Amino acid sequence: MNAALATTAPGPAADPPEPIAGFSRCHEGILQHLSSLAALPALAEAVARARAVAAETQRFFRAVVYEHHLEEERELFPAVLASATPGAEHDQVRAIVDQLTQEHRDVEAAFEAIEPSLKRLAKGQDAALAGAELAARVRSLVTRYEEHAHYEENELLPLAERILARNGNHMAALGLSLHLRHALPEVLARYGARF
Repeated sequence: MNAALATTAPGPAADPPEPIAGFSRCHEGILQHLSSLAALPALAEAVARARAVAAETQRFFRAVVYEHHLEEERELFPAVLASATPGAEHDQVRAIVDQLTQEHRDVEAAFEAIEPSLKRLAKGQDAALAGAELAARVRSLVTRYEEHAHYEENELLPLAERILARNGNHMAALGLSLHLRHALPEVLARYGARF
């Protein structure tokens, strides 16, 4: 009997019998899935952040960027053109204003190309554009606006300041016009039909 025990005693680790190995493989699979589950809170946080950014970008672009472009085109550009000295200075301002106005349309078109995806993402749906295409369009929009702002900050605004500063009334008129544009919606909201 001792000889029989000696042959069945545990020896070096051998592969477990198939049913036992199946349980072991199942544990490995469960642990892999649980590892993925452990990452879920961070992924959910990223999804929630993506939804918020998509919704906020949509609102911001429509309320702020379009309005900013409109103010420049209705107030700033005409004021600078009207105050520029005829000839080379006026021609320079005209060329800059024409370029900036075209850039406004280009930036707006770039935004409108991604807006359907932003709407879907804000609702927690898949984007209308594939990931790589959406990423490329977002990068393009950001780059366009960075270049636009840089050009305007370096070319038009210093020139506009010099031109409008020649006559304090021109700068004051621009300031008043902008103030009224900003104040009127607030006054109407506060006083409504009583105004």
